[in-house]
Amino acid sequence: MTETGTTPNLRELNKRRTREAISHAATRLFIEQGFDRTTIAEVAAAAGVAKMTVTNHFPRKEDLFFDLHEELAGRLAGTVAGRAPGESALAALRRDCLAGLDRHDARLGFADPAFARTVFDSPALAARLRELHEQGETALAEALAGAVHEIPVGFECRVAAALLAAVDRAVFAEVFRRTLAGEEHAAIAAAVRPSAARAYDRLEGTLGGFAVREA
Repeated sequence: MTETGTTPNLRELNKRRTREAISHAATRLFIEQGFDRTTIAEVAAAAGVAKMTVTNHFPRKEDLFFDLHEELAGRLAGTVAGRAPGESALAALRRDCLAGLDRHDARLGFADPAFARTVFDSPALAARLRELHEQGETALAEALAGAVHEIPVGFECRVAAALLAAVDRAVFAEVFRRTLAGEEHAAIAAAVRPSAARAYDRLEGTLGGFAVREA
């Protein structure tokens, strides 16, 4: 028997497995049939659960497909919050982006071509992806404001977040474009990495000393 708090209890483990089963079934159906043509009832039947179970786990249909939506929207803010002592927000985001490219991180747009095509073919999914990026920028502005003790979020932090998030969006868009074109992940990373590094370098004079974490 495990100690309390060291591992998820059985109820949480079953909940997580159910959520994963629903997400996997939904992704398969969306790719096979198209997102807009697939119903929640079909997802529920494929996952072997009730329709209400699906909506309890995923209130929004789009998030059945983007099961990493919380991680995608929170990545930039989380990176700033976890930056090392003496590290600026820019340096932390640059480091995280380049490392993500090296490991082909799905949060930077790396995906199976069929997955990418499903997003491209669905206005609803494309709109949800834009919304997640906007949420990420807002969360980043809040994280920057907390880092420089600017509460509520002011103009400077909103501008800084917009500039930093723009690099991230451009990286995601280029990775996604190349995925749709059928390029291999390793080739995509090799092509995009230098451009991403240069983009962050160009922001160094403006934001290199902004939101540096105290040692």
